[in-house]
Amino acid sequence: MAELTVLETKLAEVIGLAQAAQGTGEKVLGPLEHDDLKSELDRMQKEAEETERRGTELADNLDGKKTAILEKARETKQEATEMMRTYLGADADGLDGFEFLTMAEAGEVGHREVRGGLGDKAGKSDLQELVQWATPIQQRHFETARQGSLKLAAGEDPNKEE
Repeated sequence: MAELTVLETKLAEVIGLAQAAQGTGEKVLGPLEHDDLKSELDRMQKEAEETERRGTELADNLDGKKTAILEKARETKQEATEMMRTYLGADADGLDGFEFLTMAEAGEVGHREVRGGLGDKAGKSDLQELVQWATPIQQRHFETARQGSLKLAAGEDPNKEE
């Protein structure tokens, strides 16, 4: 299998995290009772699908690297999915889900910024286009998750025993 550069590895991670985000959205939707938050999660899942599509399209243009990039993407997806499963056990509720999303989305924002810096340094305009498209979306995802967490927390009884 082809050796990947640091930048190509970051592209693979973007694809894998976008794939994992789609599954995380489904897990969080399950116990959620707020229609407004469900519609936000649905939109976030669609945007993760689009990020995956755009990232895979970039990988298609890297001669001899697509297979290695997609294999690394699968590894990243598995790792992220395992973190989600660890955090969100069988008894997870909507607040647990949104707290996890807040952490995950904050990490995504940072990841996009790192990838953007690497893309700038490498002079990769196609990757920079993906970063410029995805960064504001990722920042909105973080803010959506944060606000959803706060909304769900406001409805909790802090003195209730678990």
